[in-house]
Amino acid sequence: MSETHSLLLEIGCEELPSSYVDAALAALPALTAARLGELRLVHGAVKAYGTPRRLAVVVHDLADAQLDLDEEVTGPPETAAFKDGKPTKAAEAFAAKLGIAVEKLEVVEKTAAAKQKAGRFVVGRRVERGKPARELLGKALADVCGAITFRKSMRWGAADATFGRPVQWLVALHGEHLIDVAFAGARSTAKSRGHRFLSPDLFVVKSASTYVDQLRHHRVLVDREERTKTMMERVAAAARAAGGVHDPEPSLVDENASLVEEPHVVTGSFDRAYLALPPAVIRAVARGHQKYFCVQKSEDELLPHYIAVANTANDVAQVIKGNDRVMRPRLADAQFFFEKDKRTSAEELVAKLGGIVFHNRLGSVREKVSRVQALAAWIAGKIGTDASLVARAAHLAKADLVSLMVGEFPELQGHMGRAYAMHAGEPQAVADAIRDHYKPVGASDDVAPTDVGAIVGLADRLDTLVGCFAVNLAPTGTADPFALRRACLGVLRTLLDKEGPYARLAVSDLLGAAYDTYGTHKLDLDKLATVEKLEGFFSDRLRGLLAAITSNAVADAAMAGHNQLEHMQRSAAEYPVFTSMKARAVQAAVADGKAWLEKARTVAKRLHGISKEHAPQFHVAEDFTKPDDATIHAVVHQMHEATHALQTEEGVRAALSIAEELAQKIDDVFVRTLVNDPSDPLTPKRLELLSYGATCMLRIADFAKLGGAA
Repeated sequence: MSETHSLLLEIGCEELPSSYVDAALAALPALTAARLGELRLVHGAVKAYGTPRRLAVVVHDLADAQLDLDEEVTGPPETAAFKDGKPTKAAEAFAAKLGIAVEKLEVVEKTAAAKQKAGRFVVGRRVERGKPARELLGKALADVCGAITFRKSMRWGAADATFGRPVQWLVALHGEHLIDVAFAGARSTAKSRGHRFLSPDLFVVKSASTYVDQLRHHRVLVDREERTKTMMERVAAAARAAGGVHDPEPSLVDENASLVEEPHVVTGSFDRAYLALPPAVIRAVARGHQKYFCVQKSEDELLPHYIAVANTANDVAQVIKGNDRVMRPRLADAQFFFEKDKRTSAEELVAKLGGIVFHNRLGSVREKVSRVQALAAWIAGKIGTDASLVARAAHLAKADLVSLMVGEFPELQGHMGRAYAMHAGEPQAVADAIRDHYKPVGASDDVAPTDVGAIVGLADRLDTLVGCFAVNLAPTGTADPFALRRACLGVLRTLLDKEGPYARLAVSDLLGAAYDTYGTHKLDLDKLATVEKLEGFFSDRLRGLLAAITSNAVADAAMAGHNQLEHMQRSAAEYPVFTSMKARAVQAAVADGKAWLEKARTVAKRLHGISKEHAPQFHVAEDFTKPDDATIHAVVHQMHEATHALQTEEGVRAALSIAEELAQKIDDVFVRTLVNDPSDPLTPKRLELLSYGATCMLRIADFAKLGGAA
């Protein structure tokens, strides 16, 4: 067994943008492991390190030599390798590739496989003794350097290589042994550099195992996790000293951690008069280009302080003075915009929306607002929410898009609408809904907390989805310029998270109502075609959401079932809340290792075969005479009663219990009885009853699809 030593590669460069650092750190371990794997170099864990000024990777326990190679390689077909019993140029080239004499090639019969056709092929053995790792690592590490991709790369000097920023130095060590690496005009040494200002001198890196500690001594926290932890401890302490807590925005943490080599924090301040601005405005100014943390008492109460993360703070007073000088004019501009916007009435802002094109086929934003207002009022009637509040919120929801403040800070849309609505004396529910109808913004964001906000958000997204699909703007491949996938997920997540009365909102009804609001507007697809296309789109998104909280097999089983409401059979995607309840209940049964699920799968498959040939029909018990028929009838009747309206989780769990009994009893009947007896005059009714039982089971899920659920 070869000895092992840890490997270090450090690429020193001019300061990289934070996004470049994050992307490189995410890619480096896989790039390095893949290249070492190609070289048959066994190793342990691979970890990336980095700051704006350096990217590094450490490979633990890297073998000192390659693994020996001894493998059989399949070459060309016999007909191409030999002619009249003599080797052709193809055979000679294949032998040369393996480094063996052509006489050592053999012809063998191969059976068909995944990447192998059946037939007679030439084979040979490739045998190589593993080379020392240090003979191979120089080129391999240069390849790793060149494989790191950046959003934009640079060329400099006479070098052909590209990188995110010009490369200044390289360090490459295997144990304590220097590896010769040449990349982008730089050649590796054992010397690295500390912090640009606090420890600028060169120093010798002893080995990969001492690398992190040595850099820490030279004022560089190269481990991003350590740097982030240290930074946030200092930010939290500074916020406490200022009398509050820091802005918890995750993007501030990520970006600041990738902008410094050693985090220093300074606390700045601004005129208390600016606290009259909405907190969201001050946060937008602070976050902006400055990436400052606001200091707050709560989400709605800020203090006149902010915290900045700096790479060095030799002159704290000067740093604070410079930061304050940046904050002051931006806050003054925001205050000017705010005061001017407040002098414009809400109706004036709404009227100006007529000058903004939503889409040239779908009209202006003002027209969209009218459609959303009508649709939201319709949904409110279905939910049982105050339609007047919902209509008012929908009417004002986009008004702030034409405000000066949102023109300067687009990320404040919704927040400013809420502020202006509160200033105008609108009900709190209306103001909150204007802000919250954009929720959920991302995958981890919460849905709108109030019904008014949730309904306006549903109407807004449904209008966009229906309009775009009706004029053939559905997403294609990865292209989704109108964010329709995100809009669909927003609708589904709102329905799933709100539950309650939202559970009875049928997706096709929502889409149809949205289509109706377009009135005489010229669209390419009619209502039926638009709704049909969108139902498939919603089904795919719902399946993905269910797979994320259960498993692929359970999601497939739930989506293959159907919902039964008011004696109508609807697809699984029609009522996402009910389908989600079923998926969670089935997942719980799978997780508990319920033994009956295997029988349920078998029964479901057999019933599926029966249901393809016989229409489901429930027959009364008096139509049958055999004991087994009585058993079938009793269980199917129980199944019908338990599944005819699955609208609660308790109901789904109860139905699963009945499904367990049905699966076990019907399985016993199948074992001992010929249910499809051609000589029995009652066979057609029996099969129709069993087909009805299959329909009842599908009201929960298609158990036949649970093969890979465990």
